[in-house]
Amino acid sequence: MISNKEDKKLIKAVLILEIIGKPADYLTTTLEDIIKKIGEEQGVQIIEKKIKEPIEMEKKKGFFTSFAEVEVDVEDILYLAILMFRYMPSHIEVVSPEEVTLTNSGWSDIFSELVRKLHSYDEVVAVLQMEKKILENKLREVLGKKKAETETKEGEEQKKTEKKTKEK
Repeated sequence: MISNKEDKKLIKAVLILEIIGKPADYLTTTLEDIIKKIGEEQGVQIIEKKIKEPIEMEKKKGFFTSFAEVEVDVEDILYLAILMFRYMPSHIEVVSPEEVTLTNSGWSDIFSELVRKLHSYDEVVAVLQMEKKILENKLREVLGKKKAETETKEGEEQKKTEKKTKEK
């Protein structure tokens, strides 16, 4: 929980969290869990939350969509940036104050958080690329063996046909 200090104004923001999945009641439970985790983040206090009832998607029957509108107070813009990176809301609106000033240290903290997240994505991409290459090599190996087996069978059949033709 945070308190409003005289020398430090809280930043009020609204986050929109969207979710797609099934079954419908799972979406509501998941949004509630995410909002609870947001409220446990350092420097963050939830002021209000509204979770909309899940509705079935028109183009993907059986799948549902829902969203939550969460109003928060944060002690520092860094905490809002951390919420953005951790929970990936579809929209963030800073309600107040009208202007937010940052020190060099504040900018450094935000950029460090951004770079940390980008490095984690880069790591995931590198692993996926390596796994893709391994799978492609295995597929080539399997297809190569299959092709060799097919060619061998075709060659044997051709020899049998030629042998029968010579015997006639």
